[in-house]
Amino acid sequence: MAGDLVHFEIAAEDAERAKRFWGGLCGWSFQTWGEPVEYHMFEGNPGGGLFEAENRDGHLVVYFGSDDVDADAAKVRELGGSAEEKFPVPGVGWIVRCRDTEGNAFSLWQADESAGA
Repeated sequence: MAGDLVHFEIAAEDAERAKRFWGGLCGWSFQTWGEPVEYHMFEGNPGGGLFEAENRDGHLVVYFGSDDVDADAAKVRELGGSAEEKFPVPGVGWIVRCRDTEGNAFSLWQADESAGA
């Protein structure tokens, strides 16, 4: 695993309000992607997205780049963390939701245009 932070997400009770806040604070412009849920992407280093969610935990979701999410998920488990099964973002890549040994949530991301095909 490269360990590079490649993406992060912000869950919002009110996406329009959150877009005004983060756009005003960081100068981000948002592009809306509507499938399978409304998702508002922004460019930056790293880039990210904002989405509406009723069940938020009040934390950002961070994604670390991976060349092989299956191997990296196994490594997470081997080191005492937890990792769910991978799931596709069709035509874009794979996500694995994880927790470290202290319960901190993070995700692994592997770009793969054939995901979910």
